[in-house]
Amino acid sequence: MSGISGTIGTAVAVFAGTNVDDIIVLTVLFLAGRATGRPRPWHVVAGQYAGIAALVAVSAVAALGLAVVPDQWVGLLGLVPLGLGVRGLVAVLRDGGAGEDGPPVVAGGVLAVAGVTVANGADNISVYTPLFRTIGPAGSLVTAAVFVVLVGVWCAAGAWLGSHEKVIRVVERHGHWLVPVVFVVIGTVIVLESGVVGRLAGLV
Repeated sequence: MSGISGTIGTAVAVFAGTNVDDIIVLTVLFLAGRATGRPRPWHVVAGQYAGIAALVAVSAVAALGLAVVPDQWVGLLGLVPLGLGVRGLVAVLRDGGAGEDGPPVVAGGVLAVAGVTVANGADNISVYTPLFRTIGPAGSLVTAAVFVVLVGVWCAAGAWLGSHEKVIRVVERHGHWLVPVVFVVIGTVIVLESGVVGRLAGLV
């Protein structure tokens, strides 16, 4: 029993430590959904589950010694939120920057939300892989079950943070710039912190 408790405690700590920034992404998505109708709440939840499931699956495979995506190129996934944010900014500029209809739809479906989740959590693979390799199949299953529960908790927290009337009014007023800018910043940080730009420059 103590072994299971220890595994659960480790899983909670690892998930919380590697997904703190996801709270921001989820809050922005729920706020955008409330202001524009897209993405819908179930899109956000399903996309978050799909994204985390993909990260866990890749980590599990990597734990078996198979390299799915070379670590040095994982940062390229940051181009997903960066591209979505740029597309949103282009839509705002085409609209004249007025934003009468609230923020543009940056991530309007399950796949887009999942893509942002995977990109934002790409570095999680480097944490999950050695963890799964160390705790073995049984511990990995317990950890995955804990992750399932915590994804729901994260989504609930994001929905709660994105449900305040004052915040919603601010997003309705300024979200046409705020939402895509947040995605551009997230994508840029992922790309720059991964060092992938330097590697690409070295190939030229």
